Amino acid sequence: MSLWQPILEERFGFPSLRPLQEEIVEQVMAGGDALVVMPTGSGKSLCYQLPALAMPGEGTTLVFSPLIALMEDQVAALKAKGVRAEYINSTLRRAERERRYAKVAEGAYELIYATPERMLKEEFVAALDARPGGIEKAIKLLAVDETHCITKWGHDLRPAYRHVGRFRRQLGCPPTIALTATATRPVRADVRRVLGIDEAAMPLFSAPLERPNLTLEAAAAWDDAAKVEAIRRVADGLPGTGIVYFALIKDLERMAVDVRRACPDRRIAIYHGKLLPEEKKAVYNDFIAAEPDEGLLLIATNAFGMGVDKADIRFIVHAQVPGSVEAYYQEVGRAGRDGQPSRCLLLYNQDDLAIQQNFLDWQNPPADLLIRVAHAIEQSEHADFDIEELTRAIHRKRRHDPRVEYAVIALKDMGVVEPTHVEGRYRPTGVPFDAAMLDTPDMEAKKQRDLMRLLEVVKLARSDDIQAFVLEYFEL
Repeated sequence: MSLWQPILEERFGFPSLRPLQEEIVEQVMAGGDALVVMPTGSGKSLCYQLPALAMPGEGTTLVFSPLIALMEDQVAALKAKGVRAEYINSTLRRAERERRYAKVAEGAYELIYATPERMLKEEFVAALDARPGGIEKAIKLLAVDETHCITKWGHDLRPAYRHVGRFRRQLGCPPTIALTATATRPVRADVRRVLGIDEAAMPLFSAPLERPNLTLEAAAAWDDAAKVEAIRRVADGLPGTGIVYFALIKDLERMAVDVRRACPDRRIAIYHGKLLPEEKKAVYNDFIAAEPDEGLLLIATNAFGMGVDKADIRFIVHAQVPGSVEAYYQEVGRAGRDGQPSRCLLLYNQDDLAIQQNFLDWQNPPADLLIRVAHAIEQSEHADFDIEELTRAIHRKRRHDPRVEYAVIALKDMGVVEPTHVEGRYRPTGVPFDAAMLDTPDMEAKKQRDLMRLLEVVKLARSDDIQAFVLEYFEL
């Protein structure tokens, strides 16, 4: 019997692994590295959680994840199974972070979840180095979740991830598993390069991208009325739970009124990033618990979906085009995980491309704005700030400039600011900003890559065979 079999049954409640999961677990248990590309909801997390508990020897498992809400949910689920797991991120007050650092130094945790920025913190490194044998013996398995965030070729670069390879060497090069739901060939190559592991040592384990039970379609929709009618036809034709994705909150809220009117037999819920945390949690729990006969229709932005594990989603409609093929396929991949027929409809309106182009402008703030934001933070008399306060300081009377928020995110990635434990507020870290930190040619190159990804979405929407287009795009 494998070392992991009793743990799988007793701690996780599963009699067996899926074939691909077993291959990955055996690879990691043997001390090997693995690059895992599997759709969300297909059991990626178990591929490192099980070895974390089953691998012999001292040391803990360190999991880097960029998603604070998801890591908190995963830790809560592990604790419910009796696993000694904990997370360390910027939402914690200093006293609680220090308490958890002390526990890390004691070796109290079987799994530690952290955001990638944590590896740049001296206190975190010191806690690992306090283990017997020092930092090189502290970690027996390194898991890098959402690993596409490592690479500039991915659709969601997280600059702190670029240091993972160096940090892995600092840890003594423990067995490493990198996981993501989607990855093109350039992304896979760059992940290995950043981690410092060649392809022979880090084989690819990938689940088939093709989902025969999903019907992938695109249709032109010239105005809001056409979109609402298309949503109504899909919702009427498929009983069960569905999601309609919008790119903009204001469009979501405006059109939700018309969707309610067009689908009177449906129970409508709304989810977007501006809801209060307790509202988000309530909608999420309601969605997960919804029975097929309730006919729940969730109208959401892409703020909803990451980490959602509901098997019986019958349809997904994109009422506005997403920003990348990666985002599109992750979102439609949430449908039909029970293997039953499900429909995914992309409504294409050329005017909607302007929305995504605006997002690209916001997400790639120019160097001069980054410098102005950094100087405004340095000159502030307050210990912390939110985006609205900072926007007023820069623009005087103007309260809204989406580029400011993304400039703050960029400064966070540079280590200049960090979130406080109060949601939406930031504070300086003490690291001085220097304009030399900005690589203007690289910033422009990133914007061009983002534009090219949007162009690929246009090609997908106009494709005669979306499934074939996706398979060719990812080249698996």
